[in-house]
Amino acid sequence: MNIRLANRMTRVQPSAIRELLRHGADPRIISFGGGYPDSSLFPLEQLEAVYHASIAGDGREALQYTVSNGPLKLREQIASRMRKDGVECGADNVLVLQGGQQGLDLVAKMLIDKDDVIVTENPTFLGALIAFNPCEPRYAVVKMDDDGMDMDDLERTLKENPAAKLLYTVPDFQNPTGVTLSRERRKRLVELANRFDFVILEDTPYRELRYQGETIPTIKSFDTEGRVIYLGSFSKILTPGMRLGWAVGSEDLIQRLGLLKLAADTQCSTLNMAAASLFLDKYDIDAHIATIRRTYRRKKELMLDTIRRTFPQDVAFTEPSGGMFTWLTFPENFDTTRFMADHALPEARVAYVPGATFFPLEQQVNHARLSYSTHTDEAIVQGITALGRLLTSRRGA
Repeated sequence: MNIRLANRMTRVQPSAIRELLRHGADPRIISFGGGYPDSSLFPLEQLEAVYHASIAGDGREALQYTVSNGPLKLREQIASRMRKDGVECGADNVLVLQGGQQGLDLVAKMLIDKDDVIVTENPTFLGALIAFNPCEPRYAVVKMDDDGMDMDDLERTLKENPAAKLLYTVPDFQNPTGVTLSRERRKRLVELANRFDFVILEDTPYRELRYQGETIPTIKSFDTEGRVIYLGSFSKILTPGMRLGWAVGSEDLIQRLGLLKLAADTQCSTLNMAAASLFLDKYDIDAHIATIRRTYRRKKELMLDTIRRTFPQDVAFTEPSGGMFTWLTFPENFDTTRFMADHALPEARVAYVPGATFFPLEQQVNHARLSYSTHTDEAIVQGITALGRLLTSRRGA
């Protein structure tokens, strides 16, 4: 039987991370690959209470269909948190999503036709490329430094691609590099968007995981023309299993995204949304987030200190002020994919994410992403020490 697939399926391929990290399920391997939260931090007792109360108190409603854009109360609660973060919005500016990942998919469907240009950081979040690729876009990339996306390089890129429709950015503790876009660059980004007439997709699931330094205003807070769509998520601050995120944007854009969501899945889980709303009502989520921050900051400092002690001096790494990742840069002739397959996995029993697939156009093989969020302190020291010793011995041989 010859199944005639749509042309877009040529751009839909298995995730390189999934293929490379299939060994992560092996308990003998310490995997710094997945960007998972630490499950020991999930507020299990409180979640059990709100799920029980959602069913016992008003189960017929909590288990029924509901409105596609999310219950009004939850949208009001999200809007209230956004206003505290400097974004003026109301419930009608909020769309509840199946995690932030759904927002990437819906925005691409709303804006991108075949061969339209999407501008991204270089490197960028692989999950975004997976979401965008079925729309068959072309990519234009912008170089980065310690302050995030380089605005001079962005302006040059926009002059070369004046019809670009969408710019995608992870401005806070970027996945994969961990760097944060500066305040000045955020303001200039909005100015360039107004000048060149494109939409900014501000994807910031790690924003509330800041461990040091002052909070920088969202890009959305500088939006003067309604061209910024903000994506947030409960996955990193509550639990990913609820599969809840949100989009904030102009009422027109949110309504259009809502129509696409209706076509995709009708709605998010009524029960999960009811439980999230009750959690926000009954418990202090900011106190919970403070606990997460303290734990992740300790893990980050432990990982970076161990890298300093055990890695070769010519391996550079970022020092994020929050989030879940550090980004390694090796000498140009070092292939992190090959090294992991040939040495790190079989000899040190350590996995990471090779950096090549985070680059939309020209893959660079001498990078890797490490996540410090999941493992215990002991596993972090053990795994990083083993990797550092292996790097030193193999490259010195």
